[in-house]
Amino acid sequence: MARRAAGGATLSARAAAASPLPPRPPCRPPPLRPLLPLLLLLGAARAGALEIQRRFPSPTPTNNFALDGAAGTVYLAAVNRLYQLSGPNLSLEAEAAVGPVADSPLCHAPQLPQASCEHPRRLTDNYNKILQLDPGQGLVVVCGSIYQGFCQLRRRGNISAVAVHFPPAVPPAEPVTVFPSMLNVAANHPNASTVGLVLPPAAGAGSSRLLVGATYTGYGSAFFPRNRSLEDHRFENTPEIAIRSLDARGDLAKLFTFDLNPSDDNILKIKQGAKEQHKLGFVRAFLHPPDPPPGAPSYAYLALNSEARAGDKESQARSLLARICLPRGAGGDAKKLTESYIQLGLQCAGGAGRGELYSRLVSVFPARELLFAVFERPPGTPAARAAPAALCAFRFADVRAAIRAARTACFVEPAPDVVAVLDSVVQGTGPACERKRNIQLQPEQLDCGAAHLQHPLSVLQPLKAAPVFRAPGLTSVAVASVNNYTVVFLGTVNGRLLKINLNESLQVVSRRVVTVAFGEPVHHVMQFDPADSAYLYLMTSHQMARVKVAACDTYLTCEDCVGAADAYCGWCALETRCALQQDCANSSQPHFWTSASEGTGRCPAMTVLPAEIDVHQEYPGMILQVLGSLPSLSGMEMACDYGDGVRTVARVPGPAFGHQIAYCNLLPRDRFPPFLPHQDHVTVEMSVRVKGRNIVKANFTIYDCSRIGQVYPHTACTSCLSAQWPCYWCTQQHVCISNQSRCETSPNPTSPEDCPQILPSPLVPTPTGGSQNILVPLANAAFFQDAALECSFGAEEIFEAVWVNESAVRCNQVVLRTTQKSQVFPLNLQLKGWPARFLDSPDPMTVVVYNCAMGSPDCSQCLGREDLGHLCVWSDGCRLRGPLLPLPGSCPAPEIRTIEPLSGPLDGGTLLTIRGRNLGRRLSDVAHGVWIGGVACEPLAGRYTVSEEIVCATGPAPGAFSDVVTVNASKEGKSRERFSYVLPLAYSLEPAVGPKAGGTRVTIRGSNLDVGSELQVLVNDTEPCTELVRTDTTISCTVPAGTLVALVPVCVRFERRGCVRGNLTFHYMRNPVITAISPRRSPVSGGRTITVAGERFHMVQNVSMAVHHIGQEPTLCKVLNSTLITCPSPGALSNASAPVDFFINGRVYTDEVAVAEELLDPEEAQRGSRFRLDYLPNPQFSTAKRGEVESSTTPGEPLTLVIHKEQDSLGLESHEYRIKIGQVACDIQIVSERVIHCSVNESLGTAEGQLPITIRVGNFNQTIATLQLGGSETAIIVSIVICSVLLLLSVVALFVFCTKSRRAERYWQKTLLQMEEMESQIREEIRKGFAELQTDMTDLTKELNRSQGIPFLEYKHFVTRTFFPKCSSLYEERYVLPSQTLNSQGGSPVPETHPLLGEWKIPESCRPNMEEGISLFSSLLNNKHFLIVFVHALEQQKDFAVRDRCNLASLLTIALHGKLEYYTGIMKELLVDLIDASASKNPKLMLRRTESVVEKMLTNWMSICMYSCLRETVGEPFFLLLCAIKQQINKGSIDAITGKARYTLNEEWLLRENIEAKPRNLNVSFQGCGMDSLSVRAMDTDTLTQVKEKILEAFCKNVPYSQWPRAEDVDLEWFASSTQSYILRDLDDTSIMEDGRKKLNTLAHYKIPEGASLAMSLTDKKDNTLGRVKDLDTEKYFHLVLPTDELVEPKKSHRQSHRKKVLPEIYLTRLLSTKGTLQKFLDDLFKAILSIREDKPPLAVKYFFDFLEEQAEKRGVSDPDTLHIWKTNSLPLRFWVNILKNPQFVFDIDKTDHIDACLSVIAQAFIDACSISDLQLGKDSPTNKLLYAKEIPEYRKIVQRYYKQIHDMTPLSEQEMNAHLAEESRKYQNEFNTNVAMAEIYKYAKRYRPQIMAALEANPTARRTQLQHKFEQVVALMEDNIYECYSEA
Repeated sequence: MARRAAGGATLSARAAAASPLPPRPPCRPPPLRPLLPLLLLLGAARAGALEIQRRFPSPTPTNNFALDGAAGTVYLAAVNRLYQLSGPNLSLEAEAAVGPVADSPLCHAPQLPQASCEHPRRLTDNYNKILQLDPGQGLVVVCGSIYQGFCQLRRRGNISAVAVHFPPAVPPAEPVTVFPSMLNVAANHPNASTVGLVLPPAAGAGSSRLLVGATYTGYGSAFFPRNRSLEDHRFENTPEIAIRSLDARGDLAKLFTFDLNPSDDNILKIKQGAKEQHKLGFVRAFLHPPDPPPGAPSYAYLALNSEARAGDKESQARSLLARICLPRGAGGDAKKLTESYIQLGLQCAGGAGRGELYSRLVSVFPARELLFAVFERPPGTPAARAAPAALCAFRFADVRAAIRAARTACFVEPAPDVVAVLDSVVQGTGPACERKRNIQLQPEQLDCGAAHLQHPLSVLQPLKAAPVFRAPGLTSVAVASVNNYTVVFLGTVNGRLLKINLNESLQVVSRRVVTVAFGEPVHHVMQFDPADSAYLYLMTSHQMARVKVAACDTYLTCEDCVGAADAYCGWCALETRCALQQDCANSSQPHFWTSASEGTGRCPAMTVLPAEIDVHQEYPGMILQVLGSLPSLSGMEMACDYGDGVRTVARVPGPAFGHQIAYCNLLPRDRFPPFLPHQDHVTVEMSVRVKGRNIVKANFTIYDCSRIGQVYPHTACTSCLSAQWPCYWCTQQHVCISNQSRCETSPNPTSPEDCPQILPSPLVPTPTGGSQNILVPLANAAFFQDAALECSFGAEEIFEAVWVNESAVRCNQVVLRTTQKSQVFPLNLQLKGWPARFLDSPDPMTVVVYNCAMGSPDCSQCLGREDLGHLCVWSDGCRLRGPLLPLPGSCPAPEIRTIEPLSGPLDGGTLLTIRGRNLGRRLSDVAHGVWIGGVACEPLAGRYTVSEEIVCATGPAPGAFSDVVTVNASKEGKSRERFSYVLPLAYSLEPAVGPKAGGTRVTIRGSNLDVGSELQVLVNDTEPCTELVRTDTTISCTVPAGTLVALVPVCVRFERRGCVRGNLTFHYMRNPVITAISPRRSPVSGGRTITVAGERFHMVQNVSMAVHHIGQEPTLCKVLNSTLITCPSPGALSNASAPVDFFINGRVYTDEVAVAEELLDPEEAQRGSRFRLDYLPNPQFSTAKRGEVESSTTPGEPLTLVIHKEQDSLGLESHEYRIKIGQVACDIQIVSERVIHCSVNESLGTAEGQLPITIRVGNFNQTIATLQLGGSETAIIVSIVICSVLLLLSVVALFVFCTKSRRAERYWQKTLLQMEEMESQIREEIRKGFAELQTDMTDLTKELNRSQGIPFLEYKHFVTRTFFPKCSSLYEERYVLPSQTLNSQGGSPVPETHPLLGEWKIPESCRPNMEEGISLFSSLLNNKHFLIVFVHALEQQKDFAVRDRCNLASLLTIALHGKLEYYTGIMKELLVDLIDASASKNPKLMLRRTESVVEKMLTNWMSICMYSCLRETVGEPFFLLLCAIKQQINKGSIDAITGKARYTLNEEWLLRENIEAKPRNLNVSFQGCGMDSLSVRAMDTDTLTQVKEKILEAFCKNVPYSQWPRAEDVDLEWFASSTQSYILRDLDDTSIMEDGRKKLNTLAHYKIPEGASLAMSLTDKKDNTLGRVKDLDTEKYFHLVLPTDELVEPKKSHRQSHRKKVLPEIYLTRLLSTKGTLQKFLDDLFKAILSIREDKPPLAVKYFFDFLEEQAEKRGVSDPDTLHIWKTNSLPLRFWVNILKNPQFVFDIDKTDHIDACLSVIAQAFIDACSISDLQLGKDSPTNKLLYAKEIPEYRKIVQRYYKQIHDMTPLSEQEMNAHLAEESRKYQNEFNTNVAMAEIYKYAKRYRPQIMAALEANPTARRTQLQHKFEQVVALMEDNIYECYSEA
């Protein structure tokens, strides 16, 4: 039978078919040394109670193993390999190669010299068939599939040595004649089964023999000549079962021959014509009993499967057990095989029907009395991964009885239905049983037959057993009997090992599982270590493993240990650990080791008396009662351990039965643990310590009654008497005690109800500041009557309390105040003079105080407080209702500001949110007052917010319509927006199929799908589709997992109403199946391509691969087709073997077989390790000369390199190497495992030089050497001549130089001193400046964290300023409201300054037509064909200027902002047209400027997509840089008129004068921006306007700039003395004149000293006589320098003549000073811009860059520089430079002209960093470029790395990008008035109407869809009204 491989050895036929072995190339056997690094893959894997202790991986499939218990050795046979391993750690001791060899199945073995063969021989793998140990002769029998089943005898202890050579020679004689029967032993096919068993010699006589069972293969039988000779025992004539000679010390000519004469009787051979019909598949051969006592019978058993057909007279059972008798004792006769051979069927069935029959035997294991066997039921389909299987147990006594009954039925009382003679066997004696007359069969004859009895026999009735355990995919079994349990180990087809514990009735009580090697079937033979039965050896298809039968140390407590019901594990009491019995000292004595069979009730336990201890009482000691299974503690060294090193003496008086009593001293009082602040007790853990170990523990409690009053001060008495400890309350002392005798004689309460206490009574809410008397009822207060009490409402609120009677107290004149809307004050009564003593308040009494002025910004909220008992009235604000104020009246009409959503389905149910003001005082006001046209909307009580928000459920509508929302709360208010009832429809769903595991991302297409408040997509009417993303026309969601393979309905449901019409269905298909991965090894750096084979991958949308424990980031895989996936292996942290997981469609891949096994632990099921990946060290390469390789070839000639590779076990193929010399890839040829040839046939370049040699394998990249190219001889001669000439010239030049150098040296020394002095000054200035700035910026950062943070503009203002930069100032001047007066709390909010943010202002008379026209025009713009024709038509017009194009693009962006995915598609189509136009001219100029509509659209698109990155990542470093620039500029003098400053980055704005400025710290008071007074630093050269600006910045730093008052709006007053004060101005009567110009006043002019007191206040009338200072006429005014100072100096004033003469250029060093100070902040900003956050990668950038690369590839643009320029023009130059130059687009700040100049330099540096052209800089280059020239190369590396990181990101599918864009649209919906944008776009349509019509007519698609007619309809609707209406508006 072909099912069982290699002696039943390796794989089942299914597994072999699933993963075929790759054909080997014809080469020598690979060396074995590379395996050594793998031998230490010893990481233990645990699961429950199993532990894999050691593993040995085999590079080829394993076949068999054998154990040598005496020597502690394991022999392992694999394909082409033999290994000798040490038993304990599986380390390699010896090995041998036994294949591949040149062989042919059509030829005799080459050891048969007389048989020639004409057939070609090919390299053939050698599959091991027999691996048996013969200890008596010191041999290892090894048989393989080559040479027709050839055997070798190898040496025990050294598997690499052959003990007996073939053909055997007897020196000095000729070699022994070899017969085929000596060679053809095992099966000659890889998948044919063979079993072998060394039969021990009979005691005192004979030698070893070999029992062999081999499957008939028919492999080549048609090619052998017909030869009836008995000597021609080629394999096809080899018997199925034979006993062969194994006497290596005797006559070698008889080795492997049938050892009895005549030999035919010692074999069992199926007749030639019946071989195909009676094919035997062997499972295992074994002896039982293995070590019989002398004289006792011993039998050899063969477990096998018969392929007998139904109807034959032989056994109907397919699973057979055959028995052969062995000689008994010394001199016993050896029975012939056929005489004693008898077989009987084994039937494992779960019921009466054949459907539950497990017919095929898989594995057997003989126990003492039982034979355990695993059976399987063949799967229904050949592709099934694991067949149903069961474990059955048969009694050997039943086998013996069945055999005796059968022989009796054959010879004594014939019964044809019980037994039959095998007539298909050549050696059979007859067709039927015959009764032997007058014969009495002896017991031995009944057991073993006789020569005169018919043989061989087959028992017809099978031996039956019911399954003990069922699970799919079982492959092997091993059994042990331990501690009244039977422990069964089962291997599975998936590489798992299962351990089940059976009780005496063979019922499963526990089970555990561990994964040995997932995906690798466990071999059907498992064996226990003969030297230590605590270990089990097993083999998978590529590994040998040593498994510890129990990992007891995983259980930490006795309950866990014993409760696990693991037969091996028990609790070692005195060692306090879970251990095997053999590992526990004295475990053979009672009570030292508690087994699982005793139960958890026998675990050690202890109780302590007393269990509760009063901290104030003395105790003589503790009594300990020790229970459970513990040995007698009497006489042992014992102690009580309280932790923290505190121990006391313990003793046991004597032995006890059932339990033990111990006595222990209490821990010293000074070592009591401290009480926690709010607890009256502490729990102490105490352990009994024996021999240095705490063996049992218990808790007791220490309590302190006196702490109860401290812990519960307001319920001291009640808590005392309610405590769980025996505590008593002393009323007189007001204390809780544990000793009642310490109480003074006064009536003391005995129960909590008797305590003096406050009885709570409800109180009416009180207005703030109001005076009232509060009556407090009391109970049990007679003792305290007339005692002085106080009413306490908190720490600061104490009022007088007056006794009314013994049961009431009045709190007089209570006045409570609050600044909150409402505040609750607790009321307590305390004894006067005893602030910590309160009368009990079990139910706290409270007073509610309210403040009408707080928390009620409108009328409805104010009057609505009446329901809370707040007496408020609305009168120019919310006020307390007084006697003079009128009673509450009605409020203004409701004001509706927003409604959301704006549409809903006809069925209603939409939760409509209405926000505004005065929306009712209470719910009843609006309960029936919300309407949408004529349809009611029912408000929800739980979501109503007084006055501010109504959430109502819309009612059903009869048809689609749109109307405003009306709210009627005594008065009626209407919304500005309209709510629309629409009919959503679903048309289609795709993809319509997906795996049952779920995770498929589907898209539902339809119309009006974005309506309503709640959307559900239900699969099969119950399971929700998750991760919903919807637009008007699509819904995307993730399908949940399904239960069955079926077609299920999909329901789109709005507002939990009925399903939308559409008849959508989704077909759940069978899950994808992963069958194999290859290769299974990877370098530790990862990146190796792993091929994943399986089925049904066509349903996989995305898949990733992750490695457990040591793996780094998961990698994304690529689906090649429906059966193949490729994955780059993830990088690993270390060299080890680790399990691999695959994530398919976002779900962890789990094998359905593994899930169905029912044998997994929950932990194992969750872990779900699928396959393993072995990580090995990265390959190492070198050249012959390590480091540099010289080549004599001239440039341009072909070249071949020899590269040496260190040995490894990765098995890399040639296509996995990438070798480059410079940038040229070379052709690779692998000569051997250690040598690689690399050939380059193309030119390496004409220039001589060094080229790096780089090798890449996966992610591993290594430069192994550099190649030095040689030149021609002519070049050498030319070089010599040139050098000679240069030498002569050098001598002449040296002479000239020496004469002039002396003259220059003196000048140089002088200059050097000046330069060193200047350099020292610059360095000092940078150091000081940087230190000061760092301190200021640290304070600023802390301030930002404390305050409201960075003043980001809202998204809508960011968009309008970015999209319309030229227009923003005009809009602000036109639409901004007049600035409001600043109050003490700050400024007014920023008004909406852009028309797109406000209402569409058109007269009501024009609105209907225009709204309809705009709606129709909007639908046209949402038509892709119309929009593209529209844009192209406008761009072709010559008078359509660049400003018009930008304006149109921005308006389109606003109009389509809600549909960004559609907008992106339009932008891409227009970009394709632009690329086509640019590619034909100069592609590098594309996107350079913004001269077309699509380029501005791209700018806007980037702004929208990068906004979150800008705000979350770049915003903070950018803002800090701006603050740093501003603070650095303010450190020095700034000319108020010219704007030039001492510190700057821009040369044009540098103050080229040495103006000495001194700082002044001023104490300023100002009632604004939330602060009263501050110390402000200014310079004495500052003008008064500059001082005001610095003061405003200090006071308003936490307020956005738009809310600051301006400098001209405030006055600054200096208090020179207590009686004198001055108003400080830039110009006044004291201003001085110089050179005919008036100088602006400064702090120095007014002589304002350090620490002066100034006051700033808002001015009543603005002084606009001067205007802005920087706009003053420089001919009349100046500040620091005259205009002539920086130009030619024709005439110098007296002031100038005294200045130090310095060249102006000397001050350029200040640029370096400023740059060095700001460098850190600039670096932080650039890193933030050019880095990728793992949690939020730039999806839009990746998507657009991939689009550019795709377009370049389509057009053959291969120049990397061009692609770099495109990317730079689209992101850094288009977006980031714009932001860097315009921070006011992002922040609400003031961008001064000087900051603008500095930002221009920074932006220029950023542009240079993104450029790829070399900077040609010299002494005449502008300083703006020179300043950052040194940093530019480093910045360029950052840019290139950023581009590469983007390139290496996982590509985005259109679906993923659309989901991202839809999310962006959703975040900012309803921010802009799209109608205004549409109206503005229509103006362009009207302006170019004829050209647009002509373009539509010319376009076939537009003509077919009649777009021109629709456009005409728009014009018709708009034309009559629009200009008239706009003029009115």
